[in-house]
This record gives sequence, structure tokens and C-alpha cells, in this order.
Amino acid sequence: MTLENFQERLHYHFRDKSLLLLAVTHSSWANEHGTGNAHNERLEFLGDAVLEIVVSAQLFARFPEAREGELTRLRSSLVNESALACLARELHLDKELRLARGEENQGGRNRDALLADAMEAVFGGVFLDGGMDRAREVIENLYEHRWPQDTSGTRRKDYKTKLQEATQKLFRDLPVYVLEETQGPEHAKIFSVHVQLPDGRLFRASAPGLKRAEQEAAHMALLELEQEADKA
Repeated sequence: MTLENFQERLHYHFRDKSLLLLAVTHSSWANEHGTGNAHNERLEFLGDAVLEIVVSAQLFARFPEAREGELTRLRSSLVNESALACLARELHLDKELRLARGEENQGGRNRDALLADAMEAVFGGVFLDGGMDRAREVIENLYEHRWPQDTSGTRRKDYKTKLQEATQKLFRDLPVYVLEETQGPEHAKIFSVHVQLPDGRLFRASAPGLKRAEQEAAHMALLELEQEADKA
């Protein structure tokens, strides 16, 4: 059971496995299978609140001299969509999601928003299954190497910038982004792109917005390059 492996990576084993199954179930899957509200949106709502209080408490304790605005900015950098999606990918949560075929075909498994929502739903599930203390332990463990060292808050580079720097260093050349197609009505278009590395490898992503699709493709490429570097 792949969810067993996910629980190992999460360092938490659910007593009520139905909560974890619910956390990885997208509303599109529930609609496709006629299961009504048996999806992760309510757990996401709960997990968002749990995550915010745990991170807020940690930052409050770590930076006793920081002002409210500084703490708010630091918290935002830790719990925003991009940060949560990155955490979800590290846990391979993207591979565990239950999605409808249409959502799957439109690249839903790679979308930051969907991954961030699922990550929050997992936190909500841990809270219901084990209580606040266990939820706090899980979150603090996952964020162990993510806590900022100071309040300077240097802005993190986006994925396209990081990939450009990586390919210049590795290949002395730049990645190339290509728009493959667009789907859907004008007000809700889905953009499908690929980024090609100088060595010929392609990484595809889809998202509601060209820039966002390019960012997600760049992120996928970066993850593979980072994994190769770790193995070297």
C-alpha cells in the first residue's frame, strides 16, 4: 500500500486510515465517483488553521524581538502555496493523490495549489487522528530545516531563475520554454508547456496561467537535477 510508505515519510501512522484516504482525495475524484462530500476540502480548512498556529507559535518563540509585521512575513514564507507544494513533493504526496481522469489529464497532479491544499488536508487529518500535540510534532519535524535563521527575510528566487543558474553552471547554456497547447474556455484556460534542458531532457507541466506553468515545469526539472546531485 503506497500510503504506508507515505506515512513512513511523514513520520506519523494514522490510527484511522480513512482520514488519510480522505486527505488525498480531490473533489474531482469524489464528483467522478459519486461520493458527495467525501473529499479533502474540509480537512484542508482545518489543516490550514492547525499549520498556522504551529508555525506562529514557533516563530513567536524563536524571534522574541521581532515585530508583528516581521512575524507575519516570516509565517507567510513558510505556509504559502509554493512552500507547501514543495513540501508535498518532497513527501511524494503528488503520487498519492486520488484525482478524476479529467483533472489528471490537465496536469492536476503537478499543480502547486492542489498539492498545497492536500498537504494542509494531511495536517488536518493528523490533528483529528492524534490531537494537537501530535500535529505539532509532525509539522515541527517537517519544518526542522526550514525555520529562518533571522528576520532579514531575503526573498527566495523563483524556480525559473534557479533553473537558469543551475543550467548555466552545469551546461553553460540556458533552458528553453515552449508552449505546447492551451485548453478550456477563455476565462479558465489551462496552459501546457515544456522546458527543455541543454542536454535534451524535457519536463512538462500544465497550469492556469503561462507563467505558472513555466514555473512548475522549471520546478520539476530542478527536483531531478537536485536528486542527481545528491546521488553524485
